[in-house]
Amino acid sequence: MAGVNIQAETTTITSFGPDEPGAAAAFFTALADFSAPLADVHLATPSNHLALTAQCGNAALEERVREAMAPFGHEVSVAPSYAVAIIGAEITAEDISAVQETVKGETFRMRRIALDSLSAVELTVSLEDADSARRALREVGKDRGIDFSLESLANRGKRLVCFDCDSTLIEGEVIEMLAAHAGKEAEVAAVTERAMRGELDFEESLRERVAVLEGLDASIIDEVARDIELTPGAREAIGTLHRLGHRTAVVSGGFIQVLEGLATDLQLDYVRANTFEIRDGKLTGKVIGQVVDRQAKEEFLREFAADSGIGMESTVAVGDGANDIAMVTAAGLGIAFDAKPALREAADACITPRRLDAVLPMLGIANV
Repeated sequence: MAGVNIQAETTTITSFGPDEPGAAAAFFTALADFSAPLADVHLATPSNHLALTAQCGNAALEERVREAMAPFGHEVSVAPSYAVAIIGAEITAEDISAVQETVKGETFRMRRIALDSLSAVELTVSLEDADSARRALREVGKDRGIDFSLESLANRGKRLVCFDCDSTLIEGEVIEMLAAHAGKEAEVAAVTERAMRGELDFEESLRERVAVLEGLDASIIDEVARDIELTPGAREAIGTLHRLGHRTAVVSGGFIQVLEGLATDLQLDYVRANTFEIRDGKLTGKVIGQVVDRQAKEEFLREFAADSGIGMESTVAVGDGANDIAMVTAAGLGIAFDAKPALREAADACITPRRLDAVLPMLGIANV
C-alpha cells in the first residue's frame, strides 16, 4: 500500500541548528530511547546548519529531543502530521505552490500518484491548525479548479469506506429507473419537484414516490437491477480497497431488492437500503421497516465501524446529496462526490470529476 500507515498519533519533529559533530547521532539516539517507529526521516545541511526531521508515532518525544539537542544549539519543534492530496486534470507547479502557501506548514514530502486521465499529488506537511488550513484550501480549490483532501496521518490505518449509492456508487437514481421502466416518470418527477421546493421531507417524498409504483409486477426490480451502471472507477476503487485490507459499505435511500445483487458482485462488507413491500408478486406501494434517511445513514456508518472494530476517526463517507450530510460530517474523512452545494460546504474534501477511484489518492493510495 502506498502512503504511511501509523495507528498512533503521527507527529513531525524537527531540529534545526549548527551542523556540529554528533548532532545527528544525538537526534536519532533520542528517538531510539523511546523506540519510536519512524514513518520517514529527512536530513539537510543548508549553510553549515543541520535540519533533521522525523515523522513518528510518538508525540511524547518533544522534551527528550529538546534535551538531547540543546548542547548543539538546536531549536526543536513538534507539530501533527497531515497529508494533503491534490487532484485535477493536470496539477501544475503553480497549484502546488498555492497549496503550500495556503497551508503555511512545513512540507515534509511530496509524491505524485497516477490516476490515468487524472493527476494526483500528495504533500505531507506539519500543521498546527488543520481546520483553518482546510477552510483556506477550499477557497484555493474553487479558484484553481482542483480538488483536495487534508487529513491526519494518524488515520492512515485500516479504513471503513462507506458509499452512498444513487449518483455516487451507481449512475442515476433507482426510484427514477423504476419509474421509467413502469412509464411512471411524470408522477415521480412531480413528487421530486415538490420535495425540491421544500414541501416534503425525505421520508415523505420517498413514501409518495413509492406509492406511485403500487401494483407493478415485482419482476421490474430484476429488470432495473440488470440495467444499473456503476460510476466510472467504482469497481477499481472497491477492488483496491479490498486488496489492501480495508472494509467497504453502501448505505442507500434506494432499495435493497435492487441493490443486493450489486453488493454481492462487488463483495461489499455491509449494505443497507430501504425495503419494498411485495405481496403476491406485486409492489404494494409501501416501504417496510426503517426508512434510510439522513440520520439513519449516520447510524449505519457508526454500526459498521463498531462491528469492524474501526474507530470513527478512521471511517470515510462518500456521498453526493443533502441526505448524506450527517454521514459525511460524522466520518473521519467526509468526501462530497460531484455533489450538491450544501454537501460540498459540509464535507472535508470534494471530488469534482465523476471518477470514483479519485477517492483513492485522498486516502494515500495509488490506484493499483
